[in-house]
Amino acid sequence: MEHIELSSIRTYSDQEPPTPSSFASSVKEPFSPALAPVDGGFSAWAMLVASCIVELFVWGFPNSSGVLLAAYLDDPLYSSQKHARSVLPLVGTLCTGIMYCSGLVVYPSMHYYPRLRRVYTWAGTLICFFSLLGASFTTSVTALIALQGVTFAIGGSLVYAPVISYMSEWFVQRRGLANGILVAGDNTGGVLFPIILPALISKFGIMITTRIYAIALVVCLLPVLPFMKARLPEARVHGPAPRSGGARSSWMKDRTFWFFITINTLQGFAHFVPLTWLPTFASDLGLTTAQSSLTLTLVNAASIFAGFFMGYLSDRYNVWALAFVSLLLTSLATFVLWGVLSYSLAGILAYGVAYGSTAGCWSSMWNGFVRPVAKDDPSLATTMFSFLLLSRGVGNILSTPISTALQHARLALAPATAGPPTMGFAVASGQYNATIVYAGTCFAGAAVVAAVGWSLDRRRVA
Repeated sequence: MEHIELSSIRTYSDQEPPTPSSFASSVKEPFSPALAPVDGGFSAWAMLVASCIVELFVWGFPNSSGVLLAAYLDDPLYSSQKHARSVLPLVGTLCTGIMYCSGLVVYPSMHYYPRLRRVYTWAGTLICFFSLLGASFTTSVTALIALQGVTFAIGGSLVYAPVISYMSEWFVQRRGLANGILVAGDNTGGVLFPIILPALISKFGIMITTRIYAIALVVCLLPVLPFMKARLPEARVHGPAPRSGGARSSWMKDRTFWFFITINTLQGFAHFVPLTWLPTFASDLGLTTAQSSLTLTLVNAASIFAGFFMGYLSDRYNVWALAFVSLLLTSLATFVLWGVLSYSLAGILAYGVAYGSTAGCWSSMWNGFVRPVAKDDPSLATTMFSFLLLSRGVGNILSTPISTALQHARLALAPATAGPPTMGFAVASGQYNATIVYAGTCFAGAAVVAAVGWSLDRRRVA
């Protein structure tokens, strides 16, 4: 998942429990002998490394859902079940979607009960372990959705949520660096697991591979969880003073933010489509399992560098212009590189790099849209980020059933040939052409809305 760098943290009174973004509200004591130093030292870096390991395992599995989907569809034990092709894609989609949407529930609970952070990390790890362990013993597609899709997402949400609040306490001046390292940890899982999992699946099968992942998760996370701890004693963590009702809700009337919510939702409806279907598309193209998985590896590898670069640009240039260019290039890459040129390994790998470079940096721009509205109020920024995560999660959940249904609506976009396909639109007798058009159109629609928002922003500044 993408991480957001919030605005600078201030010291507040102790009238209200903290929000996740304001746990560092009293960090003006970095030199207190009772507290570990911020922005460095063993404890800070140990917490960051532990958080990266959590990111790698918690997000690595759902981010590899395309690889897992291809394995399930290739196994007659699962693919022969009724509606398997429509239901199995929901496993990864529900998992990431729930983890995106869970912030509206998990963050308020940490707001009022900061000590729950420790409970969440341990409980979430065990829930993730037992959910995958249970999924490794079932052959029911419905049970896979319940265990690997829903239950794992609940556990992952609990483990991941405290990472953001702990980060605010341990890193202040160097939070951008810490954020970048954390993003790299997230995408590293997306690079490694699409390579490792297919090799394990080929040797042991999908069930034993899931069991191995469950064991690796608990073995790697349990030793590092003690290092994920608060810098400030909970009794001394203070949140912002209560805001008036008008001040609290005035941001909801901001037209700029709702323009971006619209763009973010449209982008979310398309963003996860290539991540879900590229390995299956490559398999239907006749590529090997390793070659199919390489597409996701390139997407995630390109996303690592694109995220850092876009975050750098968003601090210096108009974020509306950056959003428009990103969405336009993503749409063009989807239509041209996936739809036209992905009839060979070279074409689909080129699309993986292009897609990761243009779409993988999307959430790096979020702070550029939130900052002008939230200004120096970290509590308000967290609330706005929750809405952004929710809108993207909704798109994530709904995009898979939509794209699955579209595979039955084959469009006449490529000439029928007796031999190998000559266009990406023609792969699997045109099974994916409507899905490709859907994704490209969503990106194009979001680009149009971004262009309108950019125009309004220029008029406002002028």
